[in-house]
Amino acid sequence: MLAAKTILVVDDNTMNRLVAKTILGNYGAVVIEAVNGSEAIDLLAQPGIDVVLMDIQMPVMGGMEATEIIRKTISQTLPIIALTANAIKGDNEKYLKGGMNAYLSKPFKEFDLLNIVASSINKK
Repeated sequence: MLAAKTILVVDDNTMNRLVAKTILGNYGAVVIEAVNGSEAIDLLAQPGIDVVLMDIQMPVMGGMEATEIIRKTISQTLPIIALTANAIKGDNEKYLKGGMNAYLSKPFKEFDLLNIVASSINKK
């Protein structure tokens, strides 16, 4: 399902990146990691990333700001999935209006992560 797909996981929390990398790697994905939005933008300057899992709140540059820059300067179509522990009513719409394609609250279940990543790649 995810074989040979490259996924950028952007999260300032080491454990969150490890969990996502382990799950996605078990299904054949190549996972690249960044600790903030600024690092993500640098990595996205190179082609080949199929989907981005973007934490919302990070030091240096958060997910919303990074997504805005990605949409303006790198890609209008790259799937970006918001990852956040802030599952407040109305946030989903805010992330979608901000240029993200989907939303997944943390902590997430393996099935939900795989489902949202696969469907984002298939819509690409």
